[in-house]
Amino acid sequence: MAYHSFLLEPISCHAWNKDRTQIALCPNNHDVHIYKKDGTKWTKIHELKEHNGQVTGIDWAPESNRIVTCGADRNAYVWTQKEGSWKPTLVILRINRAARCVKWSPRENKFAVGSGSRLISICYFEQENDWWVCKHIKKPIRSTILSLDWHPNNILLAAGSCDFKCRVFSAYIKEVEEKPGPTPWGSKMPFGEVLFESGGAGAGAGAGAVSPPGEGGGGGWVHSVCFSHSGNRLAWTSHDSTVAMAEGGKTCTISSLSSETLPLLCVTFITENSVVAAGHDCYPVLFVYDGAKSSLAFGGKLEIPKQAAQKGISARERFQNLDRRASTSQTTEQHLDTLHKNSISQISVLEGGRSKCTKFCTTGMDGGMAIWDVKTLESAMKDLKIV
Repeated sequence: MAYHSFLLEPISCHAWNKDRTQIALCPNNHDVHIYKKDGTKWTKIHELKEHNGQVTGIDWAPESNRIVTCGADRNAYVWTQKEGSWKPTLVILRINRAARCVKWSPRENKFAVGSGSRLISICYFEQENDWWVCKHIKKPIRSTILSLDWHPNNILLAAGSCDFKCRVFSAYIKEVEEKPGPTPWGSKMPFGEVLFESGGAGAGAGAGAVSPPGEGGGGGWVHSVCFSHSGNRLAWTSHDSTVAMAEGGKTCTISSLSSETLPLLCVTFITENSVVAAGHDCYPVLFVYDGAKSSLAFGGKLEIPKQAAQKGISARERFQNLDRRASTSQTTEQHLDTLHKNSISQISVLEGGRSKCTKFCTTGMDGGMAIWDVKTLESAMKDLKIV
């Protein structure tokens, strides 16, 4: 497991380039820093300065090599590299609250921005006028959009929001693409159509469960959503420490699992049946989905425990420690054994894609980035089996 500490400030979001030699990250302020891998160390090569509010989302298109950023200043910028420097193009999102997250579509001909204005802006490039324009998906969103993920067909868009709902919308833009074919989530796809809506992960885990916020005995803000490689499955994590998975089909099945951990902030598929999630507990966890039983199970903590050297301690010291700190340990500070020393805010797949991931990356509030090797984790932890 490689760990690199970039900054003292938290890393609020990150994105990788196509060959994984450069990473763009936001050090919890108005700027985006681009680092290049140089042997074992990372060197800063660019600073993108245009936003005048905190940067809340970054995405890097692998094929067209364009970066899109969005921020609390209610703007998005598309950055293109010209003669070695990055040039921004402003995208007017027509929102009156902060933008929260941004994602390029798989074909890179449009991107989606979720915001606090209770809407999603789908932005595409209009050739005649040579500018970026956007269309809004508004109904039935009732709160801030926290996370977005595109279906591999470039049309469907999953969104998680603060109204405890995870939804799948059609983001079909007739100006830039052909009519889409049917999918397990539905066949009629006019722009803005809701093809799936769930209650909070704990609220009504039934087929296509739909329930208003606060009803159904559970739920929480949906922090992260992720489609599987095939696009037939959708996973999401909520603030009530639940992980849920929906499988598209005529009767859409939803299975959810309440975890014993603190809330999970991010989730990604690493195979068609396995998801990795992480959050306030500072380590990634594995969840495995059984398609035959339509059930989600806890797969294990993905953290290789460090062997702490135990030094002899006298009875007197032991009781002094108990008296002072309600702990028998000798260390003066409370030490975390995990690789990250604060909440993990984002997970991204590095190698192998979502169908057979071999490496994934986490960044967190401790200003560090960890790269996890799936094979090493499997061999180091005897009970761990990733299917």
